[in-house]
Amino acid sequence: MDAIDVKILACLQDDATLVVSEIADRVGLTTSPCWNRIQKLESEGVISARVALLDPARLNLGATVFVAVRTNQHSSAWLGKFAAAVADFPEVVEFYRLSGEIDYLLRVVVPDIAAYDRFYKRLIDRVDLADLSSSFAMERIKYTTALPLDYVEAGRT
Repeated sequence: MDAIDVKILACLQDDATLVVSEIADRVGLTTSPCWNRIQKLESEGVISARVALLDPARLNLGATVFVAVRTNQHSSAWLGKFAAAVADFPEVVEFYRLSGEIDYLLRVVVPDIAAYDRFYKRLIDRVDLADLSSSFAMERIKYTTALPLDYVEAGRT
């Protein structure tokens, strides 16, 4: 990966609907080599998807809830059951296993507190959890899906 690839990635992170000729102009290439580079970045898995970002408020998803989960079960069987349960909930848009005092963190989007309560009840019906703590986001101050590209090492993918 070189500086041109990084510029291509920056363009696509900013607007994945850009036509190849526009990206090529922005990075200083002609269309064919630019397209070849994009194809290579996709085949190598650097570009994992091109998606549309939706406005949650316009979709009646005004509440973001961060759910901190602690468990006293650390077996792979329990994790498999928990991960399978979480995968079944479209309200969960992010799911992480953490180090430290919290074992797992979920980001859940729902219309309101009542919808979250229904989600919560469905979740605890499916999986044994030692402790679950919910924090409702009051305001989104920064949000981006763009990854920082300053750390990309030349020649590495």
